[in-house]
Amino acid sequence: MLDEVATLAAAGSAAVIAAAGTDAWQELRQTVARWVGRGDSGREQRELERLDRTADALRTGGPDEADVRISEQSAWQTRFEMVLEDMNDGDRDRAVEQLRALLAATAASPAARAGDSSMVVGGNANIQARDGGFAAGVVKGEVHINTPPQPEPTQG
Repeated sequence: MLDEVATLAAAGSAAVIAAAGTDAWQELRQTVARWVGRGDSGREQRELERLDRTADALRTGGPDEADVRISEQSAWQTRFEMVLEDMNDGDRDRAVEQLRALLAATAASPAARAGDSSMVVGGNANIQARDGGFAAGVVKGEVHINTPPQPEPTQG
């Protein structure tokens, strides 16, 4: 169960970081705060404030944006793990199922964020250069590279 807790905590923290600053943020923010709060309105309010601080930190990351993202994701992973580890087995089983449902809902409506001169693609992207141009991309995740078709001999 502890491996599953770590896996779910990592996925939960990734969802928080991915949603911050997107249209999906408000709904995810409320859902996560309710999940962590476990019916305690004071705790839920503190989690909303913690989530807001995360969104603010990500929005104002500046030149250290990557470090801020890593730090915030690590903090949320620890937060999710602590919440789950502090429960008895029955409560943890229910909370794990709720977190799985939260993550499934998040995955069903992905949140993506792109900066200036960039794009985010939830699927396949086809980047091509034509007429002596060039194409480039920075990819985070899995990449499959296909050999481009060769010009016909008549196109020389």
